[in-house]
Amino acid sequence: MRRVSRIAVVGAATASLALALSACGSTSTSAGSSDAKGDKGLAIAYDVGGKGDQSFNDAAYSGLEKAKQEFGYETKDVEPTEGETDADKTQRLVSLAKQGYNPVIGIGYAYATAVKEAAAKYPDTTFGIVDDSTIEADNVADLVFSEQEASYLAGVAAAKATKTNVVGFVGGVDVPLIHKFEAGFEQGVKDTNSKVKVLSQYLTQTAEEGGFSSPDKGKTAAEGQIEKNADVVYQAAGLSGQGVIEAAAAKKVWAIGVDSDQYKQEALAKYKNHILTSATKDVAKAVYNLAKSVEDGKPEAGIVRGDLKSGEVGLADSNPEFKGDTGLQEAVKTAKEKIISGEIKVKTS
Repeated sequence: MRRVSRIAVVGAATASLALALSACGSTSTSAGSSDAKGDKGLAIAYDVGGKGDQSFNDAAYSGLEKAKQEFGYETKDVEPTEGETDADKTQRLVSLAKQGYNPVIGIGYAYATAVKEAAAKYPDTTFGIVDDSTIEADNVADLVFSEQEASYLAGVAAAKATKTNVVGFVGGVDVPLIHKFEAGFEQGVKDTNSKVKVLSQYLTQTAEEGGFSSPDKGKTAAEGQIEKNADVVYQAAGLSGQGVIEAAAAKKVWAIGVDSDQYKQEALAKYKNHILTSATKDVAKAVYNLAKSVEDGKPEAGIVRGDLKSGEVGLADSNPEFKGDTGLQEAVKTAKEKIISGEIKVKTS
């Protein structure tokens, strides 16, 4: 455990020794009890949208903050750059490993190539990747989730909440990961009320086109669905989802958030009365758990999955109107129990 070496060098840290990642995006470093190489802790590299998306990336940052506070070590979080390549991502992760951070986590499936290459160069460093299960290496943890299960519950909620029998889904990028959100949502809607129509739209074909980072695109898509009578719109679109929520609030219909409990996000506070619920996945817990496993000397590796049964995906109940709807709550509870028991098999595409 690194804790012993940290205690031995208490007081050695100085903020002036924080290193910047040249040509790899902006960084934020928090100094702990030691900044000697090999005694640094968790580092994360953000996905498109970066910190401040009130969703996916911010959840990862929460996990990093928890690890920093509990283990008292130096951490780093690094922003992406516009138009970056796999080589840029690889350089970012290699630089973090070279500086002594361990573990190093790529936040998002776009880091798959980079994590694979960096892990091969630094076999003694533990790497993690969120939302990708394709990397098979002894020093890589594939941190994945059953997003379709939480999305199914979001579909149940939407079907119970709609008054027009039209609901919408806005996906950030047309990729298999987001197909899981759409598939679960539509199944949940249809299983609850087959008469409800689901309008679906993807913002872009690739992340480089801004599907996860363009609130204006999300807003336009949601407005189009609302014009077609959708009165509940579920978004799985990263930063773009803020535009969906804004459009829903402006038209006084329901939005359903994603990844984080978006009802509680400070940047979305003025819209929160129109955020019915959020389909959550505990990226913060996955990030923290990997850091803890390294700290304990037993690094996680292979596929590490969070689902309804483990409590790492679910449906937020922060909105009192959502929590107080007895019929809706009963429908969600029943669906959750059936998914966990295996009675309901949720589709992934």
